[in-house]
Amino acid sequence: MNVLIVDDEPLARERLSRMVGELEGYRVLEPAASNGEEALTLIDSLKPDVVLLDIRMPGLDGLQVAAKLCEREAPPAVIFCTAHDEFALEAFQVSAVGYLVKPVRPESLSEALKKAERPNRVQLAALTRPAVDNGGGPRTHISARTRKGIELIPLDQVIYFIADHKYVTLRHEGGEVLLDEPLKALEDEFGDRLVRIHRNALVTRDRIERLQRTPLGHFQLFLKGLGGDALVVSRRHVAGVRKLMQGL
Repeated sequence: MNVLIVDDEPLARERLSRMVGELEGYRVLEPAASNGEEALTLIDSLKPDVVLLDIRMPGLDGLQVAAKLCEREAPPAVIFCTAHDEFALEAFQVSAVGYLVKPVRPESLSEALKKAERPNRVQLAALTRPAVDNGGGPRTHISARTRKGIELIPLDQVIYFIADHKYVTLRHEGGEVLLDEPLKALEDEFGDRLVRIHRNALVTRDRIERLQRTPLGHFQLFLKGLGGDALVVSRRHVAGVRKLMQGL
């Protein structure tokens, strides 16, 4: 895969180029771009598969470049490589495949590049369009700060959210992450996709398989993607879950 590096700092470009060069199956395109205008010109001429894109740059910043790429039929995959961790929300709104915080770790870069190999660039480019069309609807991805940097989890891969004191655990198809978001805020934003089964638990409606009563009289909910594990349903929410399941 051909990779274009866009960063206004020469040392950052050199470091990324060296790391990409050490990975099998990837080729760094030359020249690299030092600003947003150069990036768009080089993307037109070099046709990269992936763009490693800084955010803070003179002229057009990385988010503006990515937004312009979203208007194209088959844009390259975008992985943000930035010193700033506060732009993750904007990043997935402009179809980012990954969001890496500098100094970028080789293993995080490798993982992000593997995600970029998936044949879904057009789908990724469409992520912003619903938000633009409806004036900013619910998110399509959940962002979480992990040891890899900022990880973006597609909402379609979410299985459940469980609150535990200050944090919320998000269980998804690829594992678990911790969120610093209140459960109530998640319920308000994604209420059409989630259902509350306990005061501290929300599950994705489409993941529900069956509700089962245990010999002790407790209720358990089995969800697709949990491999046979089940979550406890509180008695006050059993009727609502049953009603919901009748319509599924």
